[in-house]
Amino acid sequence: MGDPRIIDVELDERTILWRNADVEQERRIAIFDLIEGNFFKPLRDAADSYAGPYRLRLSVEEGRLVVALAREDGTPLDTLILALGRFQRPIREYFAICDSYYQAIRQASAQQIETIDMARRGIHDSAAELLIERFGGKIEVDFPTARRLFTLICVLHIKG
Repeated sequence: MGDPRIIDVELDERTILWRNADVEQERRIAIFDLIEGNFFKPLRDAADSYAGPYRLRLSVEEGRLVVALAREDGTPLDTLILALGRFQRPIREYFAICDSYYQAIRQASAQQIETIDMARRGIHDSAAELLIERFGGKIEVDFPTARRLFTLICVLHIKG
């Protein structure tokens, strides 16, 4: 039958060059929420018909997202490589709006924070839709899973 979900996510620590408390919190929340509830179904059949659950290792190499899939026991299954060119703008916009949001939390009114948060969610939602499109024909994910994966892709792009 199968269990089309992610049970573990590892980020390539070599890729993450810089962190702060806000970024760490985003990363922890995204991974926790992802593990708690997700739908993740590779569309390429495994030789033995393995259908989940999955462990993921995410990294960025030469401008490409590398999604290494493994079985529940850690045995490698497959690797998906996606060009990230179409994500450059959403990632840049997401970083900019997140910076504004974190600053606003410290000094702005509730209405200003809400306005910035709505813009942040809009960018995040658009990027999640783009990720679903880019996964098309390779991996099927639901919208909340795509949103959380986009957050983790952003974490992999943080530079000092």
